Amino acid sequence: MTKALLIARRELAAYARSPLGAVIIAGGLLIDGILFYYRGLSEKKLSAEVLVEFFYVASGVTMVAGLVLSMRLIAEERQTHTFTLLNTAPVRDWEIVAGKYLSALAVVSTLTALTLYMPALILVNGKVSLGHIAVGYAGLLLIGSATIAIGLFASTLTQSQVVAAIVGAAILVALILLWMLASAVEPPLNKVLAAIAFHHQNFQPFQQGILELKGVAYYSVVTYFFLLSATKILEARRWR
Repeated sequence: MTKALLIARRELAAYARSPLGAVIIAGGLLIDGILFYYRGLSEKKLSAEVLVEFFYVASGVTMVAGLVLSMRLIAEERQTHTFTLLNTAPVRDWEIVAGKYLSALAVVSTLTALTLYMPALILVNGKVSLGHIAVGYAGLLLIGSATIAIGLFASTLTQSQVVAAIVGAAILVALILLWMLASAVEPPLNKVLAAIAFHHQNFQPFQQGILELKGVAYYSVVTYFFLLSATKILEARRWR
């Protein structure tokens, strides 16, 4: 795990040297702030309703940020021909994947933490539960984690960051839209599709401040599955 942390530190240093991390954090905060005002504060709503709207908006921003951050993790290494250095270093493929994943998760977590002033404004000017805020933020971190894993998987498939972004977005959108497909099919298939939809049924409890273990399990399984898939792809490519 030490090697994975070294890779994560290396990636974080790369984010610090380039404007990408700062641009994503600044852009995410700007979009969150604008949508928070127009969807939550511009109309008369109960404090709890404003908080629900905030988490709904923030989840979309978190997914986009996670996808943009993760699309470069492996693809850029191949594009700049520096991935050979990682392949020849005494480091395992799962450590490469874990280190890359942790670095993007750290940036997304920073973006998420910096939005805390928005629920704080609701808390100061109204009545909301601290538990609601804590559960909502847990949901944001879980959905961000799963999105990063999807983007990292897509990044292992190609050396083009644009292609990686398109593939990652296609997977993410397909998973999100499963809830629409669920509404068009008959039971029991509709329940299965709704249960594996990325956002609708699995994130709504977090929005409302309800901690459901099935939602935690779902995002954890998605994260593990795509990180494992990324590792297997790297292992297969190593022996080509």
